[in-house]
Amino acid sequence: VQLQASGGGLVQAGGSLRLSCAASGRTFSSYAMNWFRQAPGKEREFVAAISWSGGSTAYANSVKGRFTISRDKAKNTGYLQMNSLKPEDTAVYYCAAASRWITTKIDGMDYWGKGTLVTVSS
Repeated sequence: VQLQASGGGLVQAGGSLRLSCAASGRTFSSYAMNWFRQAPGKEREFVAAISWSGGSTAYANSVKGRFTISRDKAKNTGYLQMNSLKPEDTAVYYCAAASRWITTKIDGMDYWGKGTLVTVSS
């Protein structure tokens, strides 16, 4: 499975962005999809996850109620809708695929995509 995240950019605080994670490989639909982020000088952290069926989701407390994860299996693409963005959401965002549900650990991911930078200005 190969993953490619896109959709990052510069947005003002309070604004919205939607990240996409395009996957190649027929087996992507059997993996849980996850989003992580890494802010400058900080460790990579879990943001959100969605099960292979799309029926279950999980969020970090810091984004709960503001971010929504989804996936379109027909398009082999996952999404992260980010609303009410805050400066502390500034980070490189990565999508990852995991064969287990649910794991929020970095070492629990099977595949990683390259990140996309989100910058939220105050």
